[in-house]
Amino acid sequence: MIKKILIANRGEIACRIIKTAKKMNIKTVAVYSEADKQADFVKLADESYLIGPSSPNESYLVIKKIIDIAKKSKSDAIHPGYGFLSENYNFVKALEKEKIKFIGPNKNAITKMGDKIESKNLATKLKLNVIPGHTEAIKDPKKAIKIAEKIGFPVLLKASAGGGGKGMRIVENRNELEVNLKAAQSEALNSFGDDRVFIEKFITNPRHIEIQILCDKHGNQIHLGERECSIQRRYQKVIEECPSSFVDEKLRNEMAEQALKLAKEVKYDSAGTVEFVVDGEKNFYFLEMNTRLQVEHPVTELVTGVDLVEQMINCADGKKLNLKQKDISLKGWSVESRIYAEDPLKDFLPSIGRIIEYHEPQQTSLNEVVRNDTGVSSGSDISIFYDPMISKLAVHASTRLKAIESMINALQQYYITGVDHNIAFLISTLKNKDFKNGNITTNFIKKNYPKGYSHNYGLNKSLINKFHHAAIFIYKKINKKNNSSNFSVISEKTLSNFKVKLDNISGDNALMTLTDKTKEITLSSKWKINQKIMSLNIEDELCFIKVNKIHNFNQYSLTIEDCSLKLVVTPDKNYDLFAYMPEIKLEDLSKKLISPMPGLIKSVGVKKGQLVKQGEELVVIEAMKMENILKSEKDCTVDDIFIEESSSVSTDEVLMTFK
Repeated sequence: MIKKILIANRGEIACRIIKTAKKMNIKTVAVYSEADKQADFVKLADESYLIGPSSPNESYLVIKKIIDIAKKSKSDAIHPGYGFLSENYNFVKALEKEKIKFIGPNKNAITKMGDKIESKNLATKLKLNVIPGHTEAIKDPKKAIKIAEKIGFPVLLKASAGGGGKGMRIVENRNELEVNLKAAQSEALNSFGDDRVFIEKFITNPRHIEIQILCDKHGNQIHLGERECSIQRRYQKVIEECPSSFVDEKLRNEMAEQALKLAKEVKYDSAGTVEFVVDGEKNFYFLEMNTRLQVEHPVTELVTGVDLVEQMINCADGKKLNLKQKDISLKGWSVESRIYAEDPLKDFLPSIGRIIEYHEPQQTSLNEVVRNDTGVSSGSDISIFYDPMISKLAVHASTRLKAIESMINALQQYYITGVDHNIAFLISTLKNKDFKNGNITTNFIKKNYPKGYSHNYGLNKSLINKFHHAAIFIYKKINKKNNSSNFSVISEKTLSNFKVKLDNISGDNALMTLTDKTKEITLSSKWKINQKIMSLNIEDELCFIKVNKIHNFNQYSLTIEDCSLKLVVTPDKNYDLFAYMPEIKLEDLSKKLISPMPGLIKSVGVKKGQLVKQGEELVVIEAMKMENILKSEKDCTVDDIFIEESSSVSTDEVLMTFK
C-alpha cells in the first residue's frame, strides 16, 4: 500500500497532487530546484529536498537525482505530474528496478503511446481514423521539404516526445520549413530531452476534442466523456470545457470506442487522454495519446465528481476501479481558463518577475463552484526556466452559458500585479459571441484577433459609463468634504458630465445617486479604499472593478471586464484647466530592435551593415522553454548589434539598431 509519494514535478500540479494525497492520508515529498526553493509546493509537502540548479536539464529531468531522493526519503511511489518525466520510458524502467511504484501507466503503454510516432503507427494498425503524415523522425531539412510537399502544405511539425505545444510549428510553405524545423527540434530537446520531430498534414479549422479514459491493472476500462480544447494559441490550450457543445452522444461514443480500443491494445492501466481533431462535419481523426494527467483535468473532475489523481494512485497501488461506465454521468458544465504570466499586447510573450499582489477570486453564488489550482502566492517568482502558467481557474454551473458568466465574474475578481498576465484577454474571449454560441475552432484566436489583442478591445458605450460611474464613486468616497455637485470624468476615450444629486457614504454600504443627463442612477458598494476589487452595484447590476492604482485624490487606473483605463475626476469648475496640460510625446523606436522579454539569445541571424528584408529573421530568444523569433518589420540596414549568441538579455533592452 502506498504510504509516501515523491512528486517529480513543481508548481501548481505539485500542489494539486499534494492536496489529494493529504485527503488519502498519504505523506508527500517535494523535490525543488534552486529557483523553486521558496515555492508554495515546497512548503505544502511533508518533506522537501533540493534537487539541483534551476535548469530542468540539471534538476527535474535528472532521473538519478530523483531516485536517490526517493530512496533517501523512503518514498514508495512517485507521481510525475505532467511534462518533465511523465511520459519517459527510461524513468519508469529505472523505478521498476528500484521497486518504486510509478503513478502512471506501465512502461509498455508509455513506449507505444507516449511517443507520438509510435502511437500513430499503432493507431494506423488498429484501423483508427488517422491524420495523413510521415511518421519517421526528420532531421534533414531538404528531406523534410520533400516530405512536406508530398503531404501538401500547410503541414505541422510535432515533437515526438512532446506535449503542451512545445516543439510544434505550422509551416505554410517550403521557405518557412528549415527555420521552423530547427526551432521545433531545439524546443523539443530543451523540454523533453528528445529532439525527434515528425511531420503530418495540418487540418484547417479543426476542433480539438479529447477523451478522458481511466483503466486499472485488471483490464477494467471506462471513459469520462470529452473535453473541448479548441481555444489555443501556439498549440497551447487556453480555455477548456467539459462537455463539448459540439459533441452529441453518438460522436462521444464513437470517439470513446476508438480511445478505449487503443488503450486495451497496450494494456493501459492509469488515467490517460486520447486526443482527436474533429472537422465541421463531425469527422474525427486520432491526434495522439497523452499517457499522463492532463493540465485541463479539473473540468472533467467538476462535471463527473471523480478525483483523477486519487484514481491514478489507486490504480498504481493495484486496486480495481471502483467505478463502472454506468456510474459516469456528465452533470452541468465546467469551463477552465489558464492564467499565464504573459503579455497579450506583445503577442503573448512570457512575463518574468515577482508577483507583488495576488488575490484569488471568490465564489459569488451558491449554485456555482469556483476552483483555482495554483502554485503561487504574493511574493512568488515567475522564472525564466519554466512554463509561465500561474494557475488553472475552473468553474462549474448548471449550463454552459451560466458557466461562462461565472468564469467572467471570477476572472474579474482575480487580481495580480508584478507580472503581466492574460486575464483581460481571457475575458474578451469568453465575451465573444462566437464563443458563447459554441462556434469555435483552433483558429479562433487568429480569426478574432487578426491584428493582435488590445487592452481596450471590448470597450463600448456601456462599459465607458461603468468606468465613469466607478470613478465618481471612488472620488466621492475619498473626498467626502468636497460638496461640489457637478463633475466631469476625463479618460483616454471620452468625457462625461455628472451631477451628484445625493450621497450617503457613511457606514459599510455606501450609497450614491448620480444624474446622468436626465436619468438618475443609484450606485452602492461596500468597497474600502485599500481594497483592490470593488463590487459595485449600478442600478442593481453587479459590476467588478479592479482598482489598479489611485494616483492621487482624483486620478485612478481601473479595469472592468477586459478593458483598462486611466481616469481623472474633476469638479466642472476645474475642467477648462486640462486644455493647458502638455502633450506626452512617445519615443521613436522604429530604428531599434527592443527585447520584448528577458531570455537567452539562441542565435543572431544578421551582421552589422547587412541589408535585411521585411520579415527576415533577426534574433531568436529562448525563454520558458519556447523559442521566439524576432523578425524585421521593414526593409532596412543593420547599423549596430549589441548582443551575441548565448548572452542574456532583459526586457526592453536594445538588441540592435537600423538605418
